[in-house]
Amino acid sequence: MKRFRAELHLHTVHSACAEVEMIPPLIVQRAMDDGINLIAVTDHNATANIAAVQKAALGYDLTVLPGMEVQTREDVHCLCLFDTLEQAAAWQAVVDAHLPNLVNRPDFFGEQYVVDETGDFIRSETRLLAISTNISLDDACRQVTELGGLFIPAHVNRTTNGLLPILGFVPQGIPIAALEISLHITPDQALSQFPQIAGYPLIQNGDVHMLDSMLGANEFFLEDVSIAEIRQALKQENGRSHKILLT
Repeated sequence: MKRFRAELHLHTVHSACAEVEMIPPLIVQRAMDDGINLIAVTDHNATANIAAVQKAALGYDLTVLPGMEVQTREDVHCLCLFDTLEQAAAWQAVVDAHLPNLVNRPDFFGEQYVVDETGDFIRSETRLLAISTNISLDDACRQVTELGGLFIPAHVNRTTNGLLPILGFVPQGIPIAALEISLHITPDQALSQFPQIAGYPLIQNGDVHMLDSMLGANEFFLEDVSIAEIRQALKQENGRSHKILLT
């Protein structure tokens, strides 16, 4: 088994609220400096910069998983993690079909940049991404899982876009892989305040919009990096394991 210190909720400059410093080579260098060897790129309703970060990571001991932070019809943020760019592209097509056709206002929401592996500008995304899709949480979870991905409601304790303040419960009968808690609460505190999360694996991330937020709070022991391996680790199965380091 190999140890992976992971940050699974990371935004690039493609997210309107991410800092300009969040370009591929700086993300990779910060991960290396901090001893993080597994990250997931999870831009808001978007996947355009994943390949650039993966290319920037070539030659480094760093695995970059494709992902997305989707905003569902209920205004809930959820992490969608995949093995391949092809799976992420298939999910992007679903999200695009459910995203309101509104134009971004950079003066209000910020720019949505697409860059190459060096961080050089390619284009700006003109469609507004900082908005809810019209796909429900249940449907999003089922479709991501059918594509072979992991579906994890993000920062579930947070008042803004968090599952528990918005819905008040964790939906039953859908394949939620884990729940993410914010950095501002410990797992014990989360369980005490939100007993409805008992029984679900918990992960903790920085919701990284700035390099200083990349803390690598998750530790996985895996044979290799794949969604199947991570799923087993979250369930503590077959010698795979996961724990939160910041407790």
